[in-house]
Amino acid sequence: MSGLAAPRRGGIAFIVVAVACFGALDTSSKVAAAVVPVLMAIWVRYVVQTLATAAVLWPSEGRRLFRTSRPGLQALRSALLVASNAIAFLSLRHMHVGEFTAIVMLTPLLLTVVAAHALRESVSWSRWACLAAGFAGTLLVMRPGRELFHAAMLLPLLLVLASTAFQILTSALARHDSPGTIHFYSGLGGLVATTLLLPLAWQPQPLAMWLLMGLMGVLGALGHFMLIVAYTRTPVAVLTPYLYLQILFGALGGWLVFAHVPDAWSLGGIALIFAGGVFGTWLTGREMLVGAEAQSSLNAIAGSDAR
Repeated sequence: MSGLAAPRRGGIAFIVVAVACFGALDTSSKVAAAVVPVLMAIWVRYVVQTLATAAVLWPSEGRRLFRTSRPGLQALRSALLVASNAIAFLSLRHMHVGEFTAIVMLTPLLLTVVAAHALRESVSWSRWACLAAGFAGTLLVMRPGRELFHAAMLLPLLLVLASTAFQILTSALARHDSPGTIHFYSGLGGLVATTLLLPLAWQPQPLAMWLLMGLMGVLGALGHFMLIVAYTRTPVAVLTPYLYLQILFGALGGWLVFAHVPDAWSLGGIALIFAGGVFGTWLTGREMLVGAEAQSSLNAIAGSDAR
């Protein structure tokens, strides 16, 4: 039983680091969005991600780093990542980091639906109730108001769809390719696509912007690598509550950098989302303990663990 619990705890730790990186990435992206062209910022990110991945993993992986059994899925995942990056960057030109993050947090709700139906991962009614509480909290944060009701609000909703598909593909690829391979191809595909289009958007930038774009690349590379590793250790339904922590990291970044403090309604929504996530996590742990023996028996019959 301890052998079952350890990798699940490891996956949770990785997902928390990932969403912290994404919160910092959103904050730095909002700073850059006011000055840097979208395509140029994304290109720098992929340069950093691809070089960092190759430098870190090549000594241990060698040619195995380039071996993928699902090249089509790798290309589709890379395209979704480029689209998600562009939509997020454009959204942050018009929205506060906390509000943007709150809307994007509809993604875990869609992931849970997919986990319950497409991926056939069990989600109890109690955890559905916790996710419903998270949805209610999200509505409080993104409630109709002057600032949110404009065309830019449609962009984060598109990002929700793209991010859901991206994370499902990540989970599917993790069953076939190594985390390093998945991470490398997501960066390489994005680098190739943005390099081809770069002449259309190139503009000279001050040193401070180059450093900021480099930081965005590091945060994006680290966050997505942590995400991949998390999905190799823990099912999507188990990780879902922890994705809500990105709202807290986004709100913190908005406060520290832009001095933006959410109002009382937004704070109440964030608290509700957080409470639903924490209670859902406790329910997940209890359900694992109840079902651990049955799962061990199934694994023994199968002869090996599919993961």
